[in-house]
Amino acid sequence: MPDLRSGVRPSKRVNNVHENPPVVVPTVWPGVGKGPAGNGRGRGLRAMNQGKISKPLGAGVGGRGRGGLDLPGRQVVAIQDELVVHKSAEKLAAEEEPSSSPIPERVQVGNSPVYKLDRKLGKGGFGQVFVGRRVTGGTGRNGSDASEVALKFEPRKSKGGHCGPPYEWQVYSNLNGCYGLPLVHYKGKQGDYYILVMDMLGPSLWDVWNSYNQMLSEEMVACIAVEAISILEQLHYKGFVHGDVKPENFLLGQPGTPNEKKLYLVDLGLASRWKDASSGRHVDYDQKPDIFRGTVRYASVHTHLGRTGSRRDDLESLAYTLVFLLRGKLPWQGYVGENKGFLVCKKKMATPPETLCCLCPPPFQQFLEMVTNMRFDEEPNYSKLISLFDDSIGSIPTLRPIRTDGAIKVVGQKRGRSLVELEDVGQLKKKVRLGTPATQWISVYNSRSAMKQRYHYNVMDSRLHQHVEKGREDGLYISCVASSVNLWAIIMDAGTGFTSQVYELSPIFLNKEWIMEQWDKNYYITSVAGAINGSALVVMSQGVPYTQQSYKVSDVFPFKWINKKWKEGFSVTSMTTAGVKWGIVMSRNTGYANQGFIEDGRLDIGSPLPLLQQIKLHLYLVHPRKDQQMWHKKLCGHLLFPVIM
Repeated sequence: MPDLRSGVRPSKRVNNVHENPPVVVPTVWPGVGKGPAGNGRGRGLRAMNQGKISKPLGAGVGGRGRGGLDLPGRQVVAIQDELVVHKSAEKLAAEEEPSSSPIPERVQVGNSPVYKLDRKLGKGGFGQVFVGRRVTGGTGRNGSDASEVALKFEPRKSKGGHCGPPYEWQVYSNLNGCYGLPLVHYKGKQGDYYILVMDMLGPSLWDVWNSYNQMLSEEMVACIAVEAISILEQLHYKGFVHGDVKPENFLLGQPGTPNEKKLYLVDLGLASRWKDASSGRHVDYDQKPDIFRGTVRYASVHTHLGRTGSRRDDLESLAYTLVFLLRGKLPWQGYVGENKGFLVCKKKMATPPETLCCLCPPPFQQFLEMVTNMRFDEEPNYSKLISLFDDSIGSIPTLRPIRTDGAIKVVGQKRGRSLVELEDVGQLKKKVRLGTPATQWISVYNSRSAMKQRYHYNVMDSRLHQHVEKGREDGLYISCVASSVNLWAIIMDAGTGFTSQVYELSPIFLNKEWIMEQWDKNYYITSVAGAINGSALVVMSQGVPYTQQSYKVSDVFPFKWINKKWKEGFSVTSMTTAGVKWGIVMSRNTGYANQGFIEDGRLDIGSPLPLLQQIKLHLYLVHPRKDQQMWHKKLCGHLLFPVIM
């Protein structure tokens, strides 16, 4: 009879798997992917629905020389989530969802004055915005002394499970006072809400565009271009990119104030750093094609392809915004369905600048050509981009339909080219890759969180501890071990999901006493390897989904035992050999629906042979396809290990 030895980990309830569940850490985009966002402003991973159109605001926007925009006094908050019709304060309580905490009628955060809630300005998936009116004092229209402010409320525990202050707070803390951004005067917590107190602003460019029969004049769009470039330049100088440049996110100042023609860029919920805060270097390039954040209509092609955001993407989105305001439509509008983002991206890639800008004055095509040919880490020549629009803007700044304070030293100075050293048009075009776009590849891959990983091989017993401890200092856990000729190989990475780990290098093959001791501490075997001399390296971890575990040591491959365990709901999770012995580990609650194996190598794995051979076992997972109610086999992987045969 073969020598059989086995161990069984007693079963426990699934909800007790983790004594200390791992902490969920925000990714590169904290506060953004708070949940599915099929509609709305692109705060989730799905695209925005652009079907909603605001009502016209009244008389058209004046041309050159107008003293201001002839728009009604409707006010739009600096941070818009989803624009809704204003409602009276009396109906506020009735609008709240039954499960949500009531909005406080009076607000005071930090050292702010007391504000009484007035009408609602907007409501989105994760926040609501109201007008706040000072209870006492307050005579100004803007600033901390303003009689009216915008109050943004976000639940302290969001729908997506994110706790803590909104990510936007962090961005405003770094950018407050930056040119072209609204001022944040106070922020704090009250009741169940995080509250942001900001300047009240006026209509968005989307509202203005609607009020002017959905098409703006060349001069007005040119003014928007130079001022928007100036705002983005200052934002980029601070190390951030906006990530969602579009007409809805550019607002004018309050009507009837000196700032009514001043342009502001709002909504920093998708902002991210292009420059590392500690090193000052450009962030590394990465690509995750299955993740999209932004607005489909205006997003850059790089954003569609899941590439890390950089300065070029804000400028490409601005180019699409300008063409939209000038022409009233973009060629990729109208797509619907789940593959809308793919179709829009494909159309953008197939539309050359001369086609997109065929009805636009030359500066707009030149701008698009320049920004779409920028490298990932290239610093834009903002002055040159601004100077493209010189001839489209009136020479008297006070008569322009939009204030251009940020670019006043460049625009309108037709003889002042020394400030920019702008090449002539012929020279400019030589530096731009023009013509029919070449075919471009879109990568398709299985999503997996980025991992930091390392491996060591030909490791002696005496050096194993040193490598493991160094990995632990860097936040890595052992994910796989193997052995060849009594030397060890280990793989360590940060994407295992493990919360704690122990290991034993023992001359006893699968030391039952030590394994049982670790089972009692809620550790499970996650990797094993055996050596020719009979020793074994066993790795056990916490933070795995297993609820029960069993293993067997045998002189022959234990087919019957494996089949018996399969019927009991176990699956093979590790296997190895040492000398002439097999070691098989099986676990419950692995997530596998079924499992099988085939032997490769034309060797009878149940019969000992006096040679060192390589056996390859292919493990198969079997699971149902949801779209075709049928079964198929998916090759999960293979295990290679030396066996004395």
